[in-house]
Formats: sequence, structure tokens, C-alpha cells
Amino acid sequence: MHISEGILPWATLAGGYAASALGVAIGLKKIEDRQMVKTAMLSSTFFIVSFIHIPLGPTNIHLVMNGFIGLLTGWSCFITIGIALLLQALLFQFGGITTLGINTFNMALPALACFLIFSPFLSSKKISVLLTGFFSGFVSVFLSALLLSFSLVTAGEPFIPAAKLVFAANLPLMIVDGMITALALRFIERVKPEILTS
Repeated sequence: MHISEGILPWATLAGGYAASALGVAIGLKKIEDRQMVKTAMLSSTFFIVSFIHIPLGPTNIHLVMNGFIGLLTGWSCFITIGIALLLQALLFQFGGITTLGINTFNMALPALACFLIFSPFLSSKKISVLLTGFFSGFVSVFLSALLLSFSLVTAGEPFIPAAKLVFAANLPLMIVDGMITALALRFIERVKPEILTS
């Protein structure tokens, strides 16, 4: 899910930075003091799960958990994910500094979408936490893979096969991420349910 340096055109990179900066600005405006620790903890969660890589042909896939992040942080997901991606770029050269904006956007926008779509189900309990978690995990990875593929297409026709391959490679991950998100939310519901509604 990380796009490396030197692939995308400057227009795509600039657009990614602009959109992510807007998301971060709104997140900073909306975040409350009591949410700071949760935001930091979820940023470290996102940072760690991205290291679980599974080679798949010329690419590899890894856990994303951005649906989980979105459900628990809302608009702050741009901050949560942006910090984790910045540290990964600086410490381990995953992604890069020029691609930080587009990588953040590709991960955080689906996280925000899942917050807006699925968080009402957490408070109303019309759908079980397991189902809410699964669909949130599945949809977030689906949307991130779609945005990633579209980002690659902006680099020109030679990258269209790579965009298709990256999307196809992430299809199994959508199910796995959905299952892990469901189990994580179920665990939180049992031990500290107030986190799901705060």
C-alpha cells in the first residue's frame, strides 16, 4: 500500500499533500484532549501492523487496519495515519517523503469513510460489532486499494498493469483485514466498550 518515491507525477503528489493537509487540519480542529492518548496508541498500532508483510508475486501485501483506525478516531485518522507513515518513511524507507501526502490520503480517506458509514452502527447496535467490524475492514482496504491503483494510473499507461495487479493482490487482504477488525472490535466491546462510543 506504500507508493515509493520517483513513480508518481508531481500533480498527483501535490494533490495528495493538499488533500491530506486539509484532512489533518480538520482532524486537529476536531480532536479533543481526552482523545490524544487513544490517537497516539492507534498511530502506533497502524505503524506496527504494516510490518506484517506477505510476499505475493512481484508485490507484497500487509495488514492495513485503517477501517479500525477510522472507527475509533474519526477525523483524527488523518493525524493517526499520517504520523505512522511519516515515521515509517523516515525510519525504514517505506514509501517516502514526496509520496507521504498521497499515501496518507489513500489510507486515511477510506478510514474516514468507514467512520462516517459504520460508526452509527456501533452506537445504535442495529448490527453486531462483528459484522460492523468486518464490513469496515473490508471496505477500507477495498477503497485504499482502489485509490492506490488510481494513483498509479496517473503515472501513465505503463503503470496500468501494475495498478491492476496491486488491486487484485489486495483482494484476499480485504477479507483478512475485515476478520481481524471484527475480532479487535469484539474484544474492545467486551473489555472496554466505552471506547467504541467515545
